[in-house]
Amino acid sequence: MAAEEEKKRKVSWSTVWRESKVLFRARRRRLILGFGFLLISRLAGMVLPASTKFLIDEVIGNHRIELLWWIAGAAAVAVLIQAVTSYALAVLLGIAGQRSVNDLRIRVQKHIGRLPVSFFEENKSGELISRIMHDSEGIRNLVGSGFIQLIGGMITSAVALVVLFWLNWRLTLLTLLLLLMFAGVMVVGFSRIRPVFRERAKVMADVTGRLAEALGGIRVVKAYTAEKREERVFATGAHTLLRKIVQAMVGVATIGSLARLLFGLVGLTMSVAGAREVLLERMTVGDLFMFVVFTGMMVTPLIQMASIGTQITEAFAGLDRIHEVLSEPTETVIHAGRQRLPRVEGRIEFEDVVFEYKPGEPVLRGVSFVAPAGTTTALVGPSGAGKSTVISLIMAFRQPDEGRILVDGTPLREISLEDYRSQLAVVLQDDFLFDGTIGENISYSRPRTSVAEIEAAGRLARCEEFVESFPDGYDTVIGERGVKLSGGQRQRVTIARAMLADPRILILDEATSSLDTENELLIQEGLKALKQGRTSFIIAHRLSTIRNADQILVMEGGQIIERGTHDELIAANGRYKELYEKQYSLEMDQFVNPGEDPTLAASAAELKKASAAPTRSAGPSFPRD
Repeated sequence: MAAEEEKKRKVSWSTVWRESKVLFRARRRRLILGFGFLLISRLAGMVLPASTKFLIDEVIGNHRIELLWWIAGAAAVAVLIQAVTSYALAVLLGIAGQRSVNDLRIRVQKHIGRLPVSFFEENKSGELISRIMHDSEGIRNLVGSGFIQLIGGMITSAVALVVLFWLNWRLTLLTLLLLLMFAGVMVVGFSRIRPVFRERAKVMADVTGRLAEALGGIRVVKAYTAEKREERVFATGAHTLLRKIVQAMVGVATIGSLARLLFGLVGLTMSVAGAREVLLERMTVGDLFMFVVFTGMMVTPLIQMASIGTQITEAFAGLDRIHEVLSEPTETVIHAGRQRLPRVEGRIEFEDVVFEYKPGEPVLRGVSFVAPAGTTTALVGPSGAGKSTVISLIMAFRQPDEGRILVDGTPLREISLEDYRSQLAVVLQDDFLFDGTIGENISYSRPRTSVAEIEAAGRLARCEEFVESFPDGYDTVIGERGVKLSGGQRQRVTIARAMLADPRILILDEATSSLDTENELLIQEGLKALKQGRTSFIIAHRLSTIRNADQILVMEGGQIIERGTHDELIAANGRYKELYEKQYSLEMDQFVNPGEDPTLAASAAELKKASAAPTRSAGPSFPRD
């Protein structure tokens, strides 16, 4: 176990070093210029403390008044230089740090956006947002003022140490002994506090992710009066976060207190040992005063470095978490070297495809079919039969574990995903719209398009019926996820988006499920025109909408159990006919009385009994320490 932790720590530090080099390389000119300003500023800052010896021993002790104005003038010039260079340093490095944060955020977002769909199925969006926005923030301390202050403190301490040895080597060695003890404590302290910062960032991401989910699903929360439940979940997460923050604060406070203890011990040493050196005439009063001042110049940066070191440790923890994401291979890397496919004709073929989400639990079992170019294939069957998985494989979101998927006779594994997906369009049951205008959402599939084309697609999808009711028409802002539109209106916008894409392969996953019968019939006309000359795949629970499909695949248990046209399957008197007749019966009798169906009646009674019993709310989703 210890060996694994050591290996992880080594990998972590190598990661930090590698990422830090990338950041430094990008800002090397500013850093070199900043280092020059830093050196000038620190050296200028030592002129005034150094002048104390000459003021005490020469001006006051030997009454050399003529030196007073020379010393004062030199000190004034040094102070002015220090002020100017400090300002330039703060501005220069502050901007460099913020630009580095911005560059890293862009880099991480770009990388995450190119990861495969399976990655997003395993990671919360809120956690990924936290890594992009919050973990990147601490990086400015590596490239900005934090890192330079750390280097500046080391320079000041080194120069001060040389001066101290010149003044009195015995007293300096005694001071160094105390500093070495402090350095050991610092190394141990930072090594232990770093995992705390990492844990804090992880809990922050978890809390942020759950909060984003709750706010995104606020209608569901309110519909089920689950406000108190979400309050408890958030409060538990917030308290866990608080504990991590407190641990970090205690660690930082401990290091800070030890630093102040060191300062006190050094001061005590100066008082006792320094006075003894003066009495033994190994130092003058001016020497002792200068020694005390330069000792403060050596120790004070070390105390500041404790605080800066905490910030840099936090930045390292953020780099660790960011690297976890950056080390995930993107689709571009996974599928590198694939052949270009400028134009897709649209023939899709499955050959004995087997797919598993979990090892040993196949979702598709030897699925084989051919969808000729320009034809419509419908997938029907009960929930969990594998229909959506087939669609996911067609969209190349997943790869089959066994078998092949061919596009125009070429294995999909060998085709450039960018070329292939650029000729796809999809309308999903879970319609998704962005916070923008209706026109912007329709043109998402083709950003460089004209207003006339947007309106034409809107007419085909029957959008004009509700768009005309808005004062701003297609320029109406619809809010996050299209919250200002009804379910049917949102679905019509997504259908218009697919129509505008002019794809070679069209995927309709319950594309009209949110529409009433009248609008569905109207939109079917537009979809019929859209499907002409394109290879289309349709998942539909309303079997009446797929009667004209070129082939219907009936799926059950991850297998195709029947295939053919509507008329052929009805004539076969099999599973499809059973599903069709059952649905037709339900459509004729839309409102079922549970009392007339023994199964439904029993289920209703069971639910009623369960609702009357006392319930216990689910535990919070955040771990307790």
